[in-house]
Amino acid sequence: MPPIVPNRFLVRVAHPCPYVKGVPQDTDAHDHLVDLPESARIDNFAALDEQTNFADVRLAWNDFGLAVQVEVRGKEQAAIGDAAQPKSSDGLWLLLDTRDSRAGHRASRYCHHFLFLAAGGGADKDEPFVAQLKINRAQQDAPAANLGDVLFRGARVKGGYRLEAFIPAAALYGFDPQEHPRLGVSYVVRDQELGDQFLGVNWDFPFAEDPSLWAVLELVK
Repeated sequence: MPPIVPNRFLVRVAHPCPYVKGVPQDTDAHDHLVDLPESARIDNFAALDEQTNFADVRLAWNDFGLAVQVEVRGKEQAAIGDAAQPKSSDGLWLLLDTRDSRAGHRASRYCHHFLFLAAGGGADKDEPFVAQLKINRAQQDAPAANLGDVLFRGARVKGGYRLEAFIPAAALYGFDPQEHPRLGVSYVVRDQELGDQFLGVNWDFPFAEDPSLWAVLELVK
């Protein structure tokens, strides 16, 4: 019988997020918009709760913003999505607090909820797309980002898909690596075939609206 409280909930983790100067890349000259090193992988310590991962999630930063890379493996079916229902689409939910203010249970204007989704866009709903959601019960909403400024691409790979994004500093209200190098962070990779992969706690906890449940992302240089 699994424990009532996940083992990962008992440990507050600070994940190092490396500085990577060369992102985003020029896709005319490179195969990838974002190609992050192993040091950028965010370990969710799934083994502590006797779980295994299907997604490799990596984050890095530089003075211009935050880079995101996700690779999902082990699928037999194509990704599924619908731009009208982004919460049920396959891909990454990324929650960020540019002030790491985890003392309160309600989000502030520094808290952001981005979705990088593998399918659901386009006329045939088979193209990747990016979305931003308001956080439920927030004291103040983060300013809406201009999603046209968020660089994003998705591609099918053998047994799954790969998502690459660069969130510019202008889309991250309060992003100030020099004064505030610690961010709050949480994620879930949702896949209708493979299930859900969490950074920390699961749906038994209201992590999507409670930043006190998020981990720390430490911007290191």
